[in-house]
Amino acid sequence: MDRKSSSTISGLVSGRSIGIPPPALLALLYGILISVGALLLKLPIATVDSITWSDAFFTACSAVTVTGLIVVDTGSAYTLFGQIIVALLIQLGGLGLMTFAVLVLSSLGLPIGMSQRIFLRDDLNQTSLGELLYLVRIIIKVVVGCEIIGAVLMLPVFVPEYGWGKGMWHAIFHSISAFNNAGFALLPDSLTKWATNPIINIVVPLMFIVGGLGFSVISDIVRTKSWHGLNLHSKIMLSGTLGLIIFSVAGFAALEWNNVGTLGQYSSASDKLWVSWFQGVTTRTAGFNTADIGAMDDSTAMMFMVLMVIGGGSTSTAGGIKVTTFVVLLLATIAFFRRHPRMRAFGRSIPLEQAMKVMALTTMALMLVITGIFVISITHEGDFLGLAFEVTSAFGTVGLSRGATGELDGLGRAVIMMLMFLGRVGPLTLGFFLATQIPTRIKYPESKIYLG
Repeated sequence: MDRKSSSTISGLVSGRSIGIPPPALLALLYGILISVGALLLKLPIATVDSITWSDAFFTACSAVTVTGLIVVDTGSAYTLFGQIIVALLIQLGGLGLMTFAVLVLSSLGLPIGMSQRIFLRDDLNQTSLGELLYLVRIIIKVVVGCEIIGAVLMLPVFVPEYGWGKGMWHAIFHSISAFNNAGFALLPDSLTKWATNPIINIVVPLMFIVGGLGFSVISDIVRTKSWHGLNLHSKIMLSGTLGLIIFSVAGFAALEWNNVGTLGQYSSASDKLWVSWFQGVTTRTAGFNTADIGAMDDSTAMMFMVLMVIGGGSTSTAGGIKVTTFVVLLLATIAFFRRHPRMRAFGRSIPLEQAMKVMALTTMALMLVITGIFVISITHEGDFLGLAFEVTSAFGTVGLSRGATGELDGLGRAVIMMLMFLGRVGPLTLGFFLATQIPTRIKYPESKIYLG
């Protein structure tokens, strides 16, 4: 490859040749990947029977945004070729397009310049350019290692059921889907068939928990190997994740213990606890289910909606407003009532600017969810909670469904697709388009307003 060709590829990846800012280019790249994926899924070789363009685009969007909501059954509607396309879209969407682009540039022997690092920083949601390439290497090692280990560990479950060929593919597909928090499964009832299987209940949750922690946290753990050496972000993320897991598992068990549609059908307490564990930890982003989501009580559905909005970790395969955002909101509330000028956590203080950022992110997220619920409720009659659940699941890129997704019309599907896209690209990217970049030179006198 000559120098001119190398510079052309580098320029296209960095966006210099077309002058597109980083968030806009990232959104454009995700949109292009969704379009290409839809074209491939529409090929006759990809489907058992012909599907509509709407089905193809919805599936591609759900896969790239690692959501898991479906309008056609992945295992029966798509051939092996189609399922491989879905798995590749999940992998690219979960890994991050700019991370993949850096790998391509590195394999071609092209230098990773400042422009590429800026785009990579935006894709990985980092605030600094330092050690980005180190983080990319950690990402690749963790992704490849976890997915291989996960697939191998699940072979004893799928091979006896489907034979070596189909069983190995099931293990590989579900390993990719689990680590990337995608929630896609090759069975119409997800993993309900193995609701009490210890291997599924241990391997799959561990994979999407690791994938949902965030690559920056994993990198920090690899480097420090001790709790005291971890940075503040990692400590907040790990403690917040543990707290949410305990809350969600205990909450699901308490609310559904006697519900015959979910936990009440099991006579053994251990079986109920297995299902509670799996369904509790999968709620914030993974999208797999071993219980009938449509049979849950309304109170459980409301709890799940809150957890889906919170999501997983920054620089992870998860969606939502992120665990750290939720924790900082709690810390800001505590600081306000205690009249502390700054937020505190683990012997460190958090500047007010961080509180302003999480408030903007949370406000944008809630506005998107409320708007989505409003639009869909206008055009669709029926179970309001079910529609609200689908919208929240789409924004959180979770994939859990109470059955309303398959009944949506064209407008409803478009709304869900937009929410999945924005939930993956990030509400702050949307805010980037809406916010002016021209700093104001006019200062106004301060005045007091009454709040509360």
